[in-house]
Amino acid sequence: MKTLTDCYELSGGVKVPCIGFGTWQAQNGDIAVTSVKEALKCGYRHIDTAAGYGNEESVGIAVKESGIAREDIFITSKLQNDMHGYENTMEAFKQTMKNLDMDYLDLYLIHWPNPIKYRNQWQEANAGTWKAFEELHKAGLIRAIGVSNFHPHHFEALMQTAAIQPMVNQIRLCPGDTQDEVVDYCRTHSILLEAYSPLGVGKIFEVPQMQSLAQKYGKSIAQICVRWSLERGYLPLPKSITPERIRENGDVFDFQLTPEDVQAIADLKGCCGYSADPDTITW
Repeated sequence: MKTLTDCYELSGGVKVPCIGFGTWQAQNGDIAVTSVKEALKCGYRHIDTAAGYGNEESVGIAVKESGIAREDIFITSKLQNDMHGYENTMEAFKQTMKNLDMDYLDLYLIHWPNPIKYRNQWQEANAGTWKAFEELHKAGLIRAIGVSNFHPHHFEALMQTAAIQPMVNQIRLCPGDTQDEVVDYCRTHSILLEAYSPLGVGKIFEVPQMQSLAQKYGKSIAQICVRWSLERGYLPLPKSITPERIRENGDVFDFQLTPEDVQAIADLKGCCGYSADPDTITW
C-alpha cells in the first residue's frame, strides 16, 4: 500500500481503498459534513458511516458538495440494530439510501450480530437480514455485503442459510486488542478485516511505549497506529473532525515499522481496553 487510493480486493472482486474515514460520533450537520469534505479533500476515497451514527445525511451532502464523482468514492453503511429480519432490512436499506441520497451503496454491513432486541432469535433474524442483503447485492444496489462485530460462531450460524459468504468483517482492532481468534477465522475464509477504533478511542496516546515509538520513527502516535493496522493486513478506519489530524492519519505511506515493533504493539495487551462482547451488548 503506497497511497490512500491503493485498494484491497474483496472476495467478490470489488476493490476498496485501503484506509477508510470513520464517522462514528461525528455529529450530523456541519461537523460531519465539514469533516467528510476535508477527508475527501485530503485524498480519502472511502467513507464509513452507519444508520446508528445518525449522520448518513451529512455524508451524502459532503459527497455531493465535494465535486468528486460518486463512482470514485467508496461508501459503507450499516444496518441498525432494531431492524434485523428480511422485511425490516429492506425498509432500513431504503431509508439509508434516502438519507444518503444515493442510487447504490458500495458496502452494507450487519452492524452487530446479536442486538438485545433479537437476543433470543438472533440466528433467525440474521438469516432474514442476509437474505435481503443477497437480493440487494444481486440487484446491483449494494456492490459488496458484509458484517461487523461477528465472531466465528456468528459466521457459522449465518452460513447455514447464506448463499454468499460475507466479504468483510469490521471489528475493533487496535494496539493490544487483536481479537486473534476472529482474525484467524476471517483470514482462513478470505474475509477482509476492517479495523474500527484503530487509535483505541484515544487511550493509546497515554501509552509510554507508543510515545517512544513515535519518537523513534519521527511520526505521531496516530500515524504509528494506522501504519500498524496496514502492516497487520487490516483496513483501518481512523476518525477525526480536526483537519490537521484528518490529513495526518492518511499520511502513513512514507515509512514502515519493523516486524519487531509490529509485534510489540500487538503485545500491549489491554492498553486501550477490549472490544465489547457482541453476545452481551445492551443495544
